[in-house]
Amino acid sequence: MTRGHGYAVLSAISALVVGLSTAIYVGVAADDGDSLSSIAGVRPHHDSSAAPASTGTWVGSWSTSPMGAEPGTETLGMAGRSVRNIVHASVGGTSARITLSNLYGQSALTISHASIAVAATDNTAQATAETMRRLSFNGNTSVVIPPGGQVLSDAVRINIPHDTDVLVTTYSPVPSGPVTFHQHARQISYVAEGDHTEDAAGAYYTQQTPYWRYLTALDVLSNESDGTVVVLGDSLTDGITSTTGANHRWTDILSERLRSALEHGEDVPRYSIVNQGISGNRILMSGLGRPADNESGLGRFDRDVLTRTNVKVVVIDLGVNDILRPPGVTDPNQIIDGLRTLVREAHSRGLKVVGATLMPFQGHIGYSPQRDVIRQQVNARIRSGQVFDAYVDFDKALLDPYNPRRLRPDYDSGDHLHPSDAGYQKMAEVFDLEDLKGAGQTEL
Repeated sequence: MTRGHGYAVLSAISALVVGLSTAIYVGVAADDGDSLSSIAGVRPHHDSSAAPASTGTWVGSWSTSPMGAEPGTETLGMAGRSVRNIVHASVGGTSARITLSNLYGQSALTISHASIAVAATDNTAQATAETMRRLSFNGNTSVVIPPGGQVLSDAVRINIPHDTDVLVTTYSPVPSGPVTFHQHARQISYVAEGDHTEDAAGAYYTQQTPYWRYLTALDVLSNESDGTVVVLGDSLTDGITSTTGANHRWTDILSERLRSALEHGEDVPRYSIVNQGISGNRILMSGLGRPADNESGLGRFDRDVLTRTNVKVVVIDLGVNDILRPPGVTDPNQIIDGLRTLVREAHSRGLKVVGATLMPFQGHIGYSPQRDVIRQQVNARIRSGQVFDAYVDFDKALLDPYNPRRLRPDYDSGDHLHPSDAGYQKMAEVFDLEDLKGAGQTEL
């Protein structure tokens, strides 16, 4: 077999197994993760040997929600620059694939070159050189993503350890208009002038950015996990006040707890955890624009939750912004009805849903006694067992015992709404891992 013919065959196999999904808004269907996958690794430089077959389960190792169009990118986008996103793998795997989004683009996005590598150390643009892999899309090294669309890469063989930083780099040669981004990454990523997609040393990546651009998911073929837990939330899940680059969002710490429990032989599910939090997000109302900036939980549930890879459990921590942000919901039944709608959608897919009570916010600029009454009414309904399959009582865990309308001082970041690192730690600690077991109820 000639080398060129070998590449063609391997690319065809990879395309058949993994597939390319480009569609408006959603595009990528959920993967049940149960199939045996053959992986073709297209390596940079000279090594063209075929990768051996790998087995495991496709799960989400990291993901984020696109939340809008990045200001200042309306004309050129990221033309002529390499974008190196740094993301943190919650579980490891032997192969990987990524999802790129042009949801908020107004014109086609051309990605002519993309790569993935394991970072040499945390919080650096430098890659471990031997892990650098060139990515392909339906067998091609370049891809054009239409406005509003997204694309899934072919799988590439790469050993990604759990709890490690991964570098995903894209290069756009021509102007593409508004860049789809996630604003509050709490992670520094990097940009280089020119095409330095496969630059392992990272020397050209002199520009820092607090955003994730284009990249919305990292899936791995894993022997560590049997499925994915998707957490839908607002800034409290986004981790807006957590330490940048430290992976101190409560979902990060929950992932560590779950892995530790498994290592100690506890009877808990082997799941990865991915974070679909958007700061300012509400259940009922979206922002402006088409598609809407900061789309409501109801509007983005299919895109950001149901179509994640191999979803088993959904965790929902939403509602406080429906109370706080103008015009502000004054009827708690509206919030409960919205939450129940999300639960019904999840149940229709056989997914279990764990909800969260709303934490106190006295002292915050948006606080009023009337708004606190609504919060408490919502919490009472959640605690009654009439909304979710199970719930975690973040309110009870983080409130000030001397004033239950406020956060406990050491759990307060200082704005009286968002937790400190210690508060995020507490949120993860009070989550009952047993609640991740089982499937959703048919009726609540």
